[in-house]
Amino acid sequence: MIDSRDIDYLYPSVAAACRRHIDACAAAGIKTLITSTYRDHATQDALYAQGRTKPGRKVTNARGGRSWHNYRLAYDIYPLVNGKPVWGATKPEEIAIWTKVGELGEAQGLEWAGRWKTFREFPHFQMRYGLTLDRVQKVVATYGDILAVSESTLRSFANYA
Repeated sequence: MIDSRDIDYLYPSVAAACRRHIDACAAAGIKTLITSTYRDHATQDALYAQGRTKPGRKVTNARGGRSWHNYRLAYDIYPLVNGKPVWGATKPEEIAIWTKVGELGEAQGLEWAGRWKTFREFPHFQMRYGLTLDRVQKVVATYGDILAVSESTLRSFANYA
């Protein structure tokens, strides 16, 4: 099973946006920690089982193959306060730092899951290139590996019939 924290495991333009995001956070005085970049389907399925068939709370609504992490197009990042990750988003100071991290990510062209109406995920950022997960799966089925596909080709699949 693979659950990487390595930015280099991301699709190249997502990795570049991630690095810019980290730099923007640092410039704003916010230290960060990447906890997940690429994860394989088996790891995703194990996370999906949490709170369902395995102990723990639910941490995702996505099964293997239905997460942007599975395609190197998403990462999870946490702000650090006094060297410790901000896990929650209930206190005003937590909401304030997450809002800043979210806005800085959005400024890099990323979609921030902290804005989602259901199953909000403050640490989750992704770049979809106008694609749905079904379209990404077609890219992988066609080319075998998303890393073999240029960004323009990836974007062209947004209109793929």
